[in-house]
Amino acid sequence: MSTRGFRVGTNVWRLRSAIPRLLLELGLLLGLQAAPCAAFYLPGLAPVNFCEADRETASCKSSIAIFVNRLDSVESVLSYEYNIFDFCQDSEKKSPSENLGQVLFGERITSSPYKFSFNKTETCIKVCVKSYDTANEDQEKKLAFLKKGIRLNYQHHWIIDNMPVIWCRDMEDGQKYCTPGFPIGCFITESGISKDACIINSEFNKNNTFYLFNHVDITLTYHRESETNGGIARLVTARLDPKSYKHSDENHLTCDGPPMEIPGEYTDKLNVTYTYSVKFEEEAQDDFGWKLVHGDVFRPPRCPMLLSVFLGQGTQVLIMTFITLFLACLGFLSASKRGALMTCAVVLWVLLGTPAGYVSAKMYKTFKGVNWKTNFLLTALLCPGIVVIDLFTMNIILWVEGSSSAISFGTLISILAMWFGISVPLTFFGAYFGSKKKQFGSPVHINQIPRHIPRRTFFTKPLFGVVIGGVLPFGCIFIQLFFILNSIWSHQIYFMFGFLFLVFIILLITCSEATVLLCYFHLCAEDYHWWWRAFLTSSFTAVYFFMYAVYYFFTKLQITGITSTILYFGYTMIMVLIFFLFTGTIGFFSCFWFVTKIYSVLKVD
Repeated sequence: MSTRGFRVGTNVWRLRSAIPRLLLELGLLLGLQAAPCAAFYLPGLAPVNFCEADRETASCKSSIAIFVNRLDSVESVLSYEYNIFDFCQDSEKKSPSENLGQVLFGERITSSPYKFSFNKTETCIKVCVKSYDTANEDQEKKLAFLKKGIRLNYQHHWIIDNMPVIWCRDMEDGQKYCTPGFPIGCFITESGISKDACIINSEFNKNNTFYLFNHVDITLTYHRESETNGGIARLVTARLDPKSYKHSDENHLTCDGPPMEIPGEYTDKLNVTYTYSVKFEEEAQDDFGWKLVHGDVFRPPRCPMLLSVFLGQGTQVLIMTFITLFLACLGFLSASKRGALMTCAVVLWVLLGTPAGYVSAKMYKTFKGVNWKTNFLLTALLCPGIVVIDLFTMNIILWVEGSSSAISFGTLISILAMWFGISVPLTFFGAYFGSKKKQFGSPVHINQIPRHIPRRTFFTKPLFGVVIGGVLPFGCIFIQLFFILNSIWSHQIYFMFGFLFLVFIILLITCSEATVLLCYFHLCAEDYHWWWRAFLTSSFTAVYFFMYAVYYFFTKLQITGITSTILYFGYTMIMVLIFFLFTGTIGFFSCFWFVTKIYSVLKVD
């Protein structure tokens, strides 16, 4: 039996009720809340609400039914329907609709006579009584078939609220193994060898004897959604323990005493009483992993000023890139319109100073910063200043070399005028209103004393997560990166803007998913320093960008001379900086949304 066991965590079933909520929140995040519409569930994901019988309404029900599936065995390829065995049958015999796949794989789900009410404890309830008389040929065949099923270790598969009912037992190595099924019974051979599940009970000790599991202790764990909303609850786990009892008096059942024995050579009458017990325990909200750091997870990060500036500039670049690629995808910035792409990007960057200042100021305020004027100046001047200094340096080299690519003095003055005359005032406008707006609220209280972070392993150290986090996003873009670099340095025409826009969307999704996943792993390791890590995890894609640009320079280009080399890497660093800002911003806000959501539903005393 141990070879068939596998571990099952309760988090798997907890996810069932969380999926619809996350889907709804994702819709709200995408802006669906602007339209007056009702929430919807995808097929198969709608949860079932339960409540006590005296609170039953149209939105919740109290009755819980067990459905049974086919019985199978690892010792036989033949599977049988539940009704083939002489178990207790449901008089109504309701069967849910079956699809083609279920039919092809032999799924045979039907209702059972095991029915009870939510949150109502039942003890030793009789289901039915089966009688066997060896003088009756039909009953003798049924008993023989039942004993055959026990000998071949056939397994029940029960379903509650579309969840498989789990049987867990302790193994000899001290671990607990669970399986979505439980045996009909077990068998002791003539030589006294305990087969299959007979090892779980020392009373199963008679040679050449079958032990029938005619009783089940069912334990249902639920999560209470809200006491104020009619006490609605959702089932989280369903477990049972099969037992064997020889009920001597079916009118006074105690579910105690010797096991239900069926001798290998039985020549007398036999009565089998099937019973069950059921109990509910509300799901314990034990703090572990990420829950333990709820008092520190929203503690302001180190260097909050620099992080907020990066986020503001990253927002500006992200919006600029999205609009530019979208217009190019629609054909407004085709290759035939030379310079239109760069003109659009520069104009958009200048006009998007307001969201840069707003995001930077509001995040800085969220980080408990007070010097919003300094934050505004750095947002308006830091990253753009780096780009301008880089361009000016490259332009001096082009002037000295007499290249036609050199920007004229008048054009430089025009660019500076756009920067200081339009972009900086717009950034100030956004920063002013961002500093006046309410900061992003923390869903949990921040402790005064920082929590100690446990010793990190190699895989939970920040550097490892940051390096790994940039691999997947870079894998989405490196093919397109080759064509883009060809269009810039090998003088080829790039025209696949539709495909580039699709790759850009995939990049957004991949950066978000990679960052959220690694952020969750570190929170589970009780490391609550996630602010900078969320930004650097996805922005590390820019490092791979730079490494690929170096590889491209030495393997694909035939550039010689120190001047050309300086120009190549000078312009490459501008692209790397832009890539660093907007990928880091994507990862940060994805992780920020994720962390806010999971801690907003955490019950903290």
